[in-house]
Order: sequence, then C-alpha cells, then structure tokens
Amino acid sequence: MEKPPCKDPIRALAERTALVDGMVERSAGDKLWPVFPAGLTLLAVGGYGRRHLFPYSDVDLLLLVESGRLAQDAPGPISAFLQTLWDSGLRLSHSVRTPEECAEIHDRNIELNVSLLDQRYLAGDRTLYAKFAERLPRFLHAQRDPLMRNLTRLTRERHQKYQNTYYHLEPNIKDTPGGLRDYQLVRWLARIRDVEAPPIEPAFLFLARLRCFLHSLSGRDNNALTFDAQEQAAEYFAAPGAAQWMRGYFRHARDLYSAAVRELEVSEAQNSSLFAQFKDWRTRLSNADFSVARERVHLRVPHALEADPELALRLFQFVARHGIRPSTETEQRLATALPQLSDWFSAPRPVWPALKEILSLPYAADAVRSMHDTGVLRAVFPEMAQIECLVVRDFYHRYTVDEHTLVTLQVLAGLRGAREPAVKRYTDLLAEMDEPALLLCALLFHDVGKGSANGGHAEASVHAAEPALERIGMPRADSDLVVFLIRRHLEMSAVMTSRDLQDPATARDMAGRVETVERLKALTLMTYADISAVNPSAMTPWRAEVLWRLYLLTYNELTRELATDRIPGAASGSPEKRAFLAGLPMRYARTHTAEEMDAHVALDTVFRQRGVAVALEKVEAAWRLTLVTADRPFLFASVAGTLSSFGMNILKAEAFANDQATVLDTFTFADPTRTLELNPSEIDRLQIAVDRVVLGRVDVRQLLQNRPKPAPLSRNSQVQSTVSFNPEASDSATLIEIVAQDRPGLLYDLASAISAEGCNIEVVLIDTEAHKAIDVFYVTAAGRKPESAQLEHLGEALRRACGG
Repeated sequence: MEKPPCKDPIRALAERTALVDGMVERSAGDKLWPVFPAGLTLLAVGGYGRRHLFPYSDVDLLLLVESGRLAQDAPGPISAFLQTLWDSGLRLSHSVRTPEECAEIHDRNIELNVSLLDQRYLAGDRTLYAKFAERLPRFLHAQRDPLMRNLTRLTRERHQKYQNTYYHLEPNIKDTPGGLRDYQLVRWLARIRDVEAPPIEPAFLFLARLRCFLHSLSGRDNNALTFDAQEQAAEYFAAPGAAQWMRGYFRHARDLYSAAVRELEVSEAQNSSLFAQFKDWRTRLSNADFSVARERVHLRVPHALEADPELALRLFQFVARHGIRPSTETEQRLATALPQLSDWFSAPRPVWPALKEILSLPYAADAVRSMHDTGVLRAVFPEMAQIECLVVRDFYHRYTVDEHTLVTLQVLAGLRGAREPAVKRYTDLLAEMDEPALLLCALLFHDVGKGSANGGHAEASVHAAEPALERIGMPRADSDLVVFLIRRHLEMSAVMTSRDLQDPATARDMAGRVETVERLKALTLMTYADISAVNPSAMTPWRAEVLWRLYLLTYNELTRELATDRIPGAASGSPEKRAFLAGLPMRYARTHTAEEMDAHVALDTVFRQRGVAVALEKVEAAWRLTLVTADRPFLFASVAGTLSSFGMNILKAEAFANDQATVLDTFTFADPTRTLELNPSEIDRLQIAVDRVVLGRVDVRQLLQNRPKPAPLSRNSQVQSTVSFNPEASDSATLIEIVAQDRPGLLYDLASAISAEGCNIEVVLIDTEAHKAIDVFYVTAAGRKPESAQLEHLGEALRRACGG
C-alpha cells in the first residue's frame, strides 16, 4: 500500500504548522495590514497554537482586536483575508475577540477559554499582543477554579458519551476516553494548577502517528479507527496482525485514560466545597490497614504489600465493601509489588474465601475493575492475560474481551437498584441466589477461552478455569457450578434466537440441560449479563422478555406436576368457535388464552365478510399484527415484505391453519423509529397496506422498492451465508437456521423461496446482530416434516435468496 508520511509525527505536525503559518502571514500581508496597521493581532490557538496541525485538522485562528468597533467598521478586509485561506484549502475555525472578552469565563463557550491555553503569536500589532500576554496569566490564575470546573465537566460529559471506557472496538482516537483529547486535558489541567504533567509522551506519539495515518489514508479529518483502518494500519506499521496491533493501541489508551482520570479527580477535589465543609467525613472508615482521605484508600504502611501479599486481598475487600477506590499512591505501590504478588498467588493457596468475600460485597464490580486496572487480577488469575485488550473482530460487540467481562459484572450490580418491572424481575432473581459470588466468578472466566480458542471458546474457557479454581482452593461443589455456567453460558441465548419457545420440545431440552432450578436461575442471570454487556443496546426489551419467557417455561418444566401433560379436551362454545378451532394444532390451544381465542373468532367473522381481517396492537416491548384470511401460496412472504417496506423489524411470526383452510398468522415486530407510536395515522395505513397486499390489489415487490437502500458495507463487514437443517429440534417440524447479510427484503425473499418449494412456514424467529441476520424457520410439507430430497432443493433456493 502507498505509505503516507507519518512515521515521524512531530516532524509532520511541525512542517504543516510552518506551512500554514506562511499562508496566514502572506494572506494577512495582502488583505489585513494595509487596512489595519495597528489594533489587530493574529493568534494561533488550539491545536494550531501548540503546533499540532494534523494533515486535515482545522486551523484555529483568533483575531485579537483592540476594540469590537474596529472589526465592525471594516468587515470587508477581514472577510477577504478569511476567504483567501478557505480558497487555499484550509478549514478555518476563527473568532474575533477583544482582550477583555478573552479574559472572561465563557460557561457556554468553554472551548474559547481552553483554546487560549495554547495561544501563539502569528502576526500583527505586537504592542496589543504584549498587553494580552501580560494579562492572560493573571486571568488563568484568578479564574483557575471555574476553568477547571468547566473543563472537568466537559470531559466527564465526553467520557459518559463513550460509557466511560476506552475499550471500544472501533474507537475515535481523538474523542474516545484515552484519546488525544485526554492527552490535552492532562496538559491543560497541569498548566492551570501550575504543576508538572505526568509522563504520557509515548502514548501521545503513538496516537499522533496514528492520526496522521488516518488523515492521510482517508484524505480528510477522519479519526475513526474502523476495522478496515486497523487492518491497513497494522500492515503499514509492520505489525504481526490487526488484533495484536490493537492491543498496543489499548495499552496506550489505558495509560492516557488513567492519567486523565487522576487529573480529573484531583481537580474536582480542589473544587469541591464538600471537602472543605465536611472535612472528608469518610475518614471514619479507616482501620488498622487503610486510611481514607479525599475519597481514596491509602495504605497505612506503604511497603507492607511486599511482606504481606494478603493485604492486597484485604484492600479490595475494603473497596468492595465501601465503594472507595485505591489512591494513586496505593495503585503505584501495587504496581511495584506485582512481581511478588504474582509469585505468591501462583502457588496453590486457599484464597477462595477472601475472593468470595470480594465477589459477595455490594461494590464487587468496582473492586474487580480496580483489581484489573492495577494488574492484581492477572496476578491472582494469570489466565486473564489471554484476554487483556483482546479484540475479537465482530461488528456486534462494542468492547474488547476483558472490558466486556468487566461490564457483565457492572450489569449485575446495576440490577440491585432497578425499579422498572421488566428489569426488576431479574433483580428479584438475583436476590434469590444463595451464592452470587459463584455467578460472578463464572462471568470472570466465561470468555477467557477467546484468547486461545480457534473454534468454540466455551470449552477453552472451561479448560482455563478448572486449574485456576483448584489453585485457589474452591470447594468441588462450588467449582462444579462455576464450570457448568462457563460451559453452558451461550446456550440460553442460542435457544432464544433459534428455537420456538412454545414448542414443548424446547422447554424439555432446556430443562434437560440445566437439570436443577438453582442452575437455571444462575444461567438466566449469566445470559442477561452477557447479552447486556455486548453493547449498550443489545439487551432490548424484546430480548429481555424472550429470555424471561424461556426461564419461566424451563422453570415450569422442571417443577410441573404430571397432570400438566394432559391435553385439553374437545373444543366447546358457539358453532362459529368450534368451526374455527377445528383442525388447528393443539399447540394453538397451549399458546393462546381464552380471550385471545375469542378475538381470533371475531376476526374470522370479519374475514368471511371481507376476505381478510387484520388487527394491530401494542404488546409490551413490541407490536403484534394478527391476520385471518384464506390460505394461499406466498401469503406469509407477502405480509413479511409489507412490514419490511414500512421499516418494521420482525421479531417472531407464527402461522396456523384449520380444517377450512383458514389461516391465522401473527407477526410480532419492533418499530425502531417509533413511527406507529408517534404517528397514529400510520397504524391505519399499515393495516390498509396489509389488506391490499393479501387481497392481491398491491404487489408487495413495489412496496419494497420504495424502502431506502442501505449504505454499502466495508470489506470486513461481509457476512458469509449459511443454511442448516435440524429435523430433530421439534417433534412436528424441521428447523431451518439461516445466517446471512442483513438487508431490506431478506425475510421476504427467504419466505418466498420456502413457499416456492411447497413448504409451509409454521414459526419464524428473527434476530439481528449488527449486519448479520439470523433467521430460524419451522417448516412442514403436507402436515409432516419435509423429505430429505425436498430439503436439498430448498437449501439451494435459500442460498440463492441470501444473495438477493
């Protein structure tokens, strides 16, 4: 590949800065100085001021004027000056200010105050600049508290936008925590407080070199380190591979983020009136080993860790009990003692009771994160080194493997204060756990195998966990549960997306896997935490509902009496109801309430008058469309295509047919843009569209053509299509699982292919992971499972449909 000039970032930045300086000075000489011989000074500020001009970054200019009237009286020359620079290809960001305006706190324009920290004289009235330069330090000293307060607030908001973690798989190397903005933050806060900045230059050089590369690669101010860019950067910087090279990136980001957080905490403490008013009331938590000052834990005997390694465990028990992090000095002491701690923990020792206490206390997630950040977690469990900063190239996951692991613990911690009913039931389930520490321990190890596994990582994680659990002295009964959870941690998630929960075989199979209610509860919570920690939007209300239904069905299967196996007797009721129910599968009676059956009978009456009956209603976290009409080929595909044309995401669909060839289809779908909720008229429009498609008055393919085309995907976003058959998953149907590149109309094409091969769709389950669609169909042919020859032809048709 062509190599952009970014191996020496300092030189590259200095050369571009000098080039722009010359352009600004020449333009000013032509346009400004003939009109403003005095009273105007040009200053470089921000990144331009500190000579950090990346190949396509903005050029920040400040026009310092003696009075506001000066600029108002002659706007033409200033506009001509700026236009010349724009025409030269520079992206300008400029402001016009008086010295008085520069010496004011701008709460609504924090960037102006911050940019002045890096101001640099370019050209113009030197007398005016001398007065400004003399005044600026006094302003910074007098206003340092509000400056720090605004700067820390702005940074906290930025960190919060990225979930307060630098472990993003496709980070923005400027704005993400641990990025270049954090480097500048450390320098700015150190300057405002008039102290020496911590040594973070290696991290800056790495990121500066990388930003130069990204700018040169894309030809614009692009700071997104996408998967494609990672591949090209690894090749350019001669790294052994993108995943390995990204581990280096995350280590530098960790150093920057840690330095930024320390500076933030020091600045916030100096600005907090609570410390002055209450004299740090938490100091009363101090004990013989630790003292508490300014919301941080300090070692009473600084060098005690080398002589007493168990002090590290007591430290993190203190953190887990009170939610107070170790001080910077304590973290440095831990770093110094890591070799001795690693040697001590490497030998078999009965430390599980101490670890169990950490994992059982209210702030266990905070304690484990602190153990991870200080390296103590790797000292206790060297197996964790396999996943440190490990990138798994996946467009669904947001975080590195170790950060994902830590987030799972935070998810469980967040359950404790949940009030929303849909989440609170998981809170109640966690409260029923006798040994929550075992669940947290299983989460610590559940993805360790990703650091070594070529195939399935669950078994590799078990192989890593078993000797570790034995080494720390965990009792066999406890380790059996932990190993079970690690080995099975993917199974409930897989069943949610690939099995019909209403099929009795699903609950029987799940109950056979977990065997006990206690294991079921732990595995349900593990699944909830694991999915929630994939990315902030992964645990949708729909997924939470499906997981809970799977838990209840399995729980009932484990605890039911034999009498519940009995199938209800013959249908009773009105002649219309008996006629409608006649021939419907018994599964219909098991999965619908009496009220729902009555509503379906009412729809059947409408169908006999109009040829189609449609009902649309909001159900919990989704919408449900119920259709009653005469059976015909491609009916399911046509309705699926209609919903897709309205931008709806189908989650699940079921089809039932009775003796009279009347079809009852239900589609449960999500409305990602809340179109139906915010525009009630769209509900009627959608129902009318379904009516017209079912009656053959509108071709669904025309509706699908109107849906916007998705943006083209990068080369690494492509999903390899697979089609697999499982005739054993259900007692009455063959299961087809399809993984394909997601696109508008995919479900319509798949359903059409199934119908064209003479198969009936009984149930559909739909799931999407980023660009990947995972669709599961339960199909029959003439009321039975399709023959193998028919499935062979169907497989070929489905593979063609996957490719559009």
